Amino acid sequence: MSTFKAINASKDIKQTKSFLNQLVDIIETDVSSSVTRRSYQVFVTGGVGPGVTSSLFQTVYDQDFTLQTANPTFDLTVGIFSGSALVASSSTGLDTDGKLLFPSQSLMMREKIANYKQLAQLLLGNADYQFSAPYSNATASSDSVDTAMFINFKRLFSRDRIKRESFAMRFYTTGAGNADSMSGYPPTNLNITSESGSAIFTDVGSSANLETSFGGEVGNIVDASNTNYTVGTLFYQQGIAVFDLAKIISGTQHVSGVISSVTTQAVNGVSGRVSLGSGYGTSLVIAGTNQRAKFIPDLVVSASIDDIVNHLASCRFQSGSNTAITFQNLTNINSTLIFCRATADEFNYSSNPTYTDTTTNKIKVIETGQESSQRAFSYITTVGLYDENENLLAVAKMSRPLEKNNEKDITIRVRLDF
Repeated sequence: MSTFKAINASKDIKQTKSFLNQLVDIIETDVSSSVTRRSYQVFVTGGVGPGVTSSLFQTVYDQDFTLQTANPTFDLTVGIFSGSALVASSSTGLDTDGKLLFPSQSLMMREKIANYKQLAQLLLGNADYQFSAPYSNATASSDSVDTAMFINFKRLFSRDRIKRESFAMRFYTTGAGNADSMSGYPPTNLNITSESGSAIFTDVGSSANLETSFGGEVGNIVDASNTNYTVGTLFYQQGIAVFDLAKIISGTQHVSGVISSVTTQAVNGVSGRVSLGSGYGTSLVIAGTNQRAKFIPDLVVSASIDDIVNHLASCRFQSGSNTAITFQNLTNINSTLIFCRATADEFNYSSNPTYTDTTTNKIKVIETGQESSQRAFSYITTVGLYDENENLLAVAKMSRPLEKNNEKDITIRVRLDF
């Protein structure tokens, strides 16, 4: 049987909030490896050729995603702003339902635009708004983000938010490739992992300029070697980083490689494939006049989302054991502190039946004949919290028994976190 004491709500119960930080470290091979990236084939073409299947995004795991112990770390995708010159120059008009039309040389343009709109709605509050880097003090057209790379961190890792000035990402701005025999210009090969030209992108300095968007707090992501050069924005509470592809890669760098396409052509015996910038002469370009394909606009328009994400993940994040992305997350801990007070005259006696001798009805802890000089005492091991109807709500256990006698005034603090 327990000994009860009423708790004063105004004096004995306090509400408090604390924060817990956790360091998240994502290594390069987790991003670049094909077994740690999961694709979702939801886009399927028909008609010409064998068709093209692609994901709208890919999920990066911390190990082989087929294992039950694998944890998804973030989603990676790309998007294009619907009002950009890139869309205007590549579109052939509207259909009867007002949907944008694109030539067969392009692929998944509507889906890329939809990705951008979806993130703009979530983070900016309007699907037709455009991201900018820097976020609120964009001064030039180059600050507007036409082609974006989105990194959406999972709640398991971002928790309640990302801590300001803790984010950093290693990214290879220039790609690797073989020299062009026609001009000596080295075009980037889509399938060769970059080994040089790495840059560190970080949100350093964001604490000095606290900005808030529709999606919560936001900070600018800058090049660590030139903090005046803003390459993207980080939405802390949403755990989403938005990068301007035109700034984080050499967008005008020539590119070569094989991508999926709506065609009857075959490359290396595989149908439905085309060579981007094949022979460094003919390229899949919007107008058909550019003789050398580039990342922007050629790759982002002609390639599927999977082809673009595969290149960014496997080539631009390297494949070593170095850190690719790191940050500290923040977990909000709301706590209720309940102070259980036992004054000198309280809880010195146990209601446990074994506390007394059943034959003599005397307290066992007092020696026979010492009743006048010894006082009863007890050991507190457990605190139970009850409602007004004596229903047990919570139990707190002591790390060790606490002796309680008439010379001690004890306060036990019970902390409930949620």
